[in-house]
Amino acid sequence: MRHGNKINKLSRTHSHRRQMLANMASSLIMHKRIRTTLAKAKALRTYVEPLLTKSKEDTTHSRRVVFSYLQDKKAVTELFRDIAPKIADRPGGYVRILKVGTRAGDNADMAMVELVDYNEGMLKDKKAAKAKTTRRAGSRKKAEEPIAPKTEPSKTPVEKTVETPVEETVETPVEEVVETPVEETAETPVEETAEIPVEAPVEEIPEAEEKTEE
Repeated sequence: MRHGNKINKLSRTHSHRRQMLANMASSLIMHKRIRTTLAKAKALRTYVEPLLTKSKEDTTHSRRVVFSYLQDKKAVTELFRDIAPKIADRPGGYVRILKVGTRAGDNADMAMVELVDYNEGMLKDKKAAKAKTTRRAGSRKKAEEPIAPKTEPSKTPVEKTVETPVEETVETPVEEVVETPVEETAETPVEETAEIPVEAPVEEIPEAEEKTEE
């Protein structure tokens, strides 16, 4: 019985258990995601997370300490070169365990172990959720402001309907009424009245004088 023993021996000797966890940790660092039983996944998390924290300080001493656990040069290089810069701002919790059902045969609980910063699908969902949440009154006002521009398109057609009828009614009737009737009444009657009275008295006056002399 375990009675307060927090370490799960996984039914293995100390050397076998340590070598198994080292191999699983190297596989997790190289592939970023592995599938194993739930009990092994929980034991692996306590084994690999201190190594990930140690990789944030890239020194010769840190590399030698990590290599003493993993015993794999490629895994150590991958950890300090690619993974350490990506988890630099994370204060812990580098590994995620996801239950994926049971194993056929012995019905053992299976789990997926993955590095948190390498699951692109979950990272996108978190960014979208953060963009939607609003906690302050100022942010709510900003979210409501884009609704106002929807009323602007209704103003433009009103201006067009006002301009077009005013121009048509003012220009066309003024030109027709002023130009055509004024020219006809001014020219024709003036010429007739000027010629007739001037010629008639000039011819009649000499006839009257001749009759009086006889």
